[in-house]
Amino acid sequence: MEKAEFQTLLRFFKVLADESRLKILGILANRECSVEELAAIVKLKEPTVSHHLGKLKELNLVNMRPDGNTHLYRLNSEALQNFSKEIFTPDNMASLVEDVEGEAWESKVLKNFFEDVSEAGCDRVLRLKEIPASRKKRQVILKWLANQFEIGINYPELQVNEIIKRHHPDCATLRRELIASKLMRRENGVYWRLETSIKRPVLSE
Repeated sequence: MEKAEFQTLLRFFKVLADESRLKILGILANRECSVEELAAIVKLKEPTVSHHLGKLKELNLVNMRPDGNTHLYRLNSEALQNFSKEIFTPDNMASLVEDVEGEAWESKVLKNFFEDVSEAGCDRVLRLKEIPASRKKRQVILKWLANQFEIGINYPELQVNEIIKRHHPDCATLRRELIASKLMRRENGVYWRLETSIKRPVLSE
């Protein structure tokens, strides 16, 4: 699910997580009402009803039309149907946990393949125990390694080797893997990290 869709879904549930707003929508699904009428039906003050209507209007769930000196409100059934068709789909619901599950799995891989070899009073040093044979697990390691390089900085090969060797002695293999995985590029002995949309896997303490 795209971030914008997720935020819309979150707003939808927040707006409807209120008994009075749900009652107002139910009333407006049957007929048009003014703020005064709604206040009498749901037994709320008119400013409170106006506040609830404002929240519903933010999601385009109610329509308003002028009628003389007053305003009449009605449920926007088309907007509600669009929510159902575009947001409340099985695929979108399933995608809500994809990132969470993916990040949890990546963290587990990192925890299994790295060990902390830091010495007291020194910066934290994480050593890669071995290069995973599994391509999927290796990709997690490569993502982590790529994040040890800053975007927009050119690195000579010697410096790339030094950075990789802090974590594993086989810098040649890992350097080639970073290039093959399109996490870094190389030209004339100069390396740089690509501006990909990868997330930074978190290695648990």
